[in-house]
Amino acid sequence: MSHTPTGPLDFEDRVAFVTGTSRGIGKALALALADHGVRVVSTGKTVDGHDRLPGTIVETTEEIRERGGESIYVELDVRDEESVQSAVDRTVDEWGRLDFVVNNAGAIHFGNVADTPPKRFDLLMGVNARGAYTTTHAALPHLLDGDGGHVLNMSPPQSIDAAPGKAPYALSKLGMTFLAKSLAGELAGQGVAANALWPVAAIETEATRHFELGQPEDWRTPEIVADATLEVLSRDPDEFTGHALYDEDVLREAGAETFDDYAVVEGEEPGPSSARLFDPEYESNNR
Repeated sequence: MSHTPTGPLDFEDRVAFVTGTSRGIGKALALALADHGVRVVSTGKTVDGHDRLPGTIVETTEEIRERGGESIYVELDVRDEESVQSAVDRTVDEWGRLDFVVNNAGAIHFGNVADTPPKRFDLLMGVNARGAYTTTHAALPHLLDGDGGHVLNMSPPQSIDAAPGKAPYALSKLGMTFLAKSLAGELAGQGVAANALWPVAAIETEATRHFELGQPEDWRTPEIVADATLEVLSRDPDEFTGHALYDEDVLREAGAETFDDYAVVEGEEPGPSSARLFDPEYESNNR
């Protein structure tokens, strides 16, 4: 399925800074943006290949170029503000602008407070909430200098007030959503939107397999998140900001009637397992 964005914002020659593009959702985002004319900065920590973990930021950039797009790769540790600032500076030096920031890089750990040592908690917060904050902070001056920008955090709607058994992870991810919605208020009327986006169903990634989040019949491909991202970034930033969104809802509003093509196993209809990580009672009204 190839989604054509319905919003008024032109993608041609715009520049997107995407974190965590070695594989999975981040790579799908980078490829989809480039296929629509966006110049993509592929960032992450994985520069050299690894036998047990496929994909690097270099390979993502090379694939974009092979498909006729424009891309550079920049090694980045979102926990290190000097690394972030250097990567943003490299972006602007290369292309003279920065229009979209997609905070996709993430750390995952499921466990209760007693079983999650502070060092692990610091990693979750450092990559997720603080990483999104640090990257956005460095990019903001350039976004405000442009003619229509977006910050998009890959984090869920704030639909719970407690998360027994996964509080450390939930706190770090919901912090990203809180940041996006707060930033939207701060930037109102200045031509830069801030939103959050989350998949309803589990997405097929290395992390999904590692943490045994269901079976292939329960998963969708990363392209559903990529297509929803295209839709959000195509919207007028002064009109469409301050939202915490599910991918299904974004695409349905844009005219999608079915999500069958995104199923990893043909004929299956994955349930809302990802949404239920943060809202155990979640049920889409449109499923």
